[in-house]
Amino acid sequence: MSAPQTSERPDFPALVPLGASHQTSLVVSHSLTVQATVPALPPVYATPHMVMAMEIACSDLLGGFLPPDWVSVGALVNVKHLAATPEGFTVTVTARVVEVTKNLVTFEVEAHDGVDLIGKGQHSRAPIQNERFMAGVARKQAQKP
Repeated sequence: MSAPQTSERPDFPALVPLGASHQTSLVVSHSLTVQATVPALPPVYATPHMVMAMEIACSDLLGGFLPPDWVSVGALVNVKHLAATPEGFTVTVTARVVEVTKNLVTFEVEAHDGVDLIGKGQHSRAPIQNERFMAGVARKQAQKP
């Protein structure tokens, strides 16, 4: 379900249902381990990659409710990494909408590796009109020192 294209700010509380959820899975390859970046560290799933998987799950979920000319950007991450996950394990991330305001959508997120709950917390995303946002990015890029 998506709203019609508009230049006005959509009514996100009316568009995005509380409780909506989405799951995504990935297999932990060596490139997703902390050791791939810092060889002296263990070959386990890296926290930044877990957080990115959580962000993607939330973005995918929210994207299904946004007008076609809107996307979302991350605004807040509050996540605990609870357990190590070795290479070869499948990690499943679940995102669930818990709050919607006119400017933010907040999700509860969890990651599980088939043995342990490896991460949980909250993530908020800000819906943005892509063309307007990218115009702001271009203005900033023009000011690059």
